[in-house]
Amino acid sequence: MLKRAIAASAIGNATEWFDYGIYAYGVTYISAAIFPGDTESATLLALLTFAVSFLVRPLGGLVWGPLGDRLGRKHVLAITILMMSGATLLAGLVPSYDSIGLWAPTLLVVLRMIQGFSTGGEYGGAATFMAEYAPSRRRGFLGSFLEFGTLAGFSAGALLMLFFSLVLGDEKMHAWGWRLPFLVAAPLGLVGVYLRSRLEDTPVFRELEAKGQKEEQTTHQFRDLLAGYWRPILRLGGMVVALNVVNYTLLTYMPTYLESEIKLSADESLIVPIIGMLTMMIFLPFAGRLSDRVGRKPLWWVSLTGLFVFGAPMFLLMGTNMLGAIVGFAVLGLLYVPQLATISATFPAMFPTHVRYAGFAIAYNVSTSLFGGTAPAVNDWLTAKTGNALTPAYYMMAACIIGAIALVKVPETTRCPLNGTSIPGTEGAPPPVALEPEPARA
Repeated sequence: MLKRAIAASAIGNATEWFDYGIYAYGVTYISAAIFPGDTESATLLALLTFAVSFLVRPLGGLVWGPLGDRLGRKHVLAITILMMSGATLLAGLVPSYDSIGLWAPTLLVVLRMIQGFSTGGEYGGAATFMAEYAPSRRRGFLGSFLEFGTLAGFSAGALLMLFFSLVLGDEKMHAWGWRLPFLVAAPLGLVGVYLRSRLEDTPVFRELEAKGQKEEQTTHQFRDLLAGYWRPILRLGGMVVALNVVNYTLLTYMPTYLESEIKLSADESLIVPIIGMLTMMIFLPFAGRLSDRVGRKPLWWVSLTGLFVFGAPMFLLMGTNMLGAIVGFAVLGLLYVPQLATISATFPAMFPTHVRYAGFAIAYNVSTSLFGGTAPAVNDWLTAKTGNALTPAYYMMAACIIGAIALVKVPETTRCPLNGTSIPGTEGAPPPVALEPEPARA
């Protein structure tokens, strides 16, 4: 059951990030096919369309989060993965600008908004689902596989786009080849629905439901959430600023940056982050397991400090040549791993069970919409305005300062049970379990 729960959570996250991967790594082809104007203008419009989906995510969090706390995690997650994969599939079928004019970018924007709306419930729900199924002493290790799914989906999207680019060539890719990776989203979504349909809801939620302590009305839920938990909402939002500015700068904006600023070829600009992401995937479970022993906060401090110190030097290294770009990206990626590996162990534990899905989804998606999805467009615009190739590094460094301020007051929740109506790691909540299970008595 635990293995199925991990797989069901990770497949949805992989589907979400598969879409981001093929969009980010195919932005050159998408902008030429769907958007009007010269290459620079069309690319900026394509990046802004990528950001549009994130502006809708808070609305998705407001809708899906409370539903997940009232109806259960399982039912909401089945709906969101179908919406996500369906929108991605249809995005690959949008006619070109030459065929239908302004209807082409309009349709793509609508589909990105649907994708963003569904994602507003997907990630918070998947992380909550994973965290509530995992044993307290292994939550960091098992939760890291959710982010393994993130990088697996993103890497699969990038590799597919690179594969078709190498096989078909530039002319066919611009004509129709860029659409092929989008069509893979449909079977991914169906697999995710199948896995989730075979699971019961989480033990923590079923315990709350049996005690009659779950939220029954949305108005009461929002009142309870804002009145009692505004501090963890702000803290989570601040940590997400650091998390997602770094995430979307490295994973989403990097191909555009390497091609436009570093002057690598289109294929080289895809290869660099792919190597970096595959390296990160290797270390994710180790970082998750380490967090179960030493705590989540020490890993976050190492990550935030390292990214602040090495951000600018690694961007300078990436500007030297192809090898420098690979090494620089890999170093920044490995410094980011301690944050990424512990998301689904850290963030759900910042709220009690009865408002966990809603609190996580709302705080995470509002912060992500403002600072995460906009990061590629902001980096592109600021770099063009300033003419300074280190602008993305400075943006990441500023985000790390915000994350560090938020982290100070976050309680340590390593090995703390997630059941009950108190915030884990605080007074009145169940105490942390032992690192190793007690030996059975004779």
